[in-house]
Amino acid sequence: MKVLILCTGNSCRSQMAQGFLQSFDKSITVCSAGTEPAKQVNQTAVKVMKEAGIDISHHTTKMVDQYLKDEWDYVITVCDHANETCPVFMGKVKHRLHMGFEDPSHAKGTEEFILSEFCKVRDEIKEGVYKLYTEQIQPQL
Repeated sequence: MKVLILCTGNSCRSQMAQGFLQSFDKSITVCSAGTEPAKQVNQTAVKVMKEAGIDISHHTTKMVDQYLKDEWDYVITVCDHANETCPVFMGKVKHRLHMGFEDPSHAKGTEEFILSEFCKVRDEIKEGVYKLYTEQIQPQL
């Protein structure tokens, strides 16, 4: 089973989704990429994932272009912009899904408020990805 998770910057949401899905089942190949990747994974995303027991500190951002010719069981967009600008994959894609989540990196305010926004989105991603895993992916394994 191969899953590619896309967002615009590949710095928060797709990285968190990759971390969660990989934690649910180590036998699944999970990659993430961006349509306009940031220079690095957002450090607040790393922090809130660590609080959830998942280490994504070793993740790096990647450009979606490197995956276009590969075959995927699932290509999942986790932000509206990536969904709208998702390139055509030359490889075979069995299922293309969209799961939209707010971008916590756009949160403004106190450090405490920003952290709470990251935690809120992290928890929404965990719930959404777990539902996808149990209802669609796991039955195919």
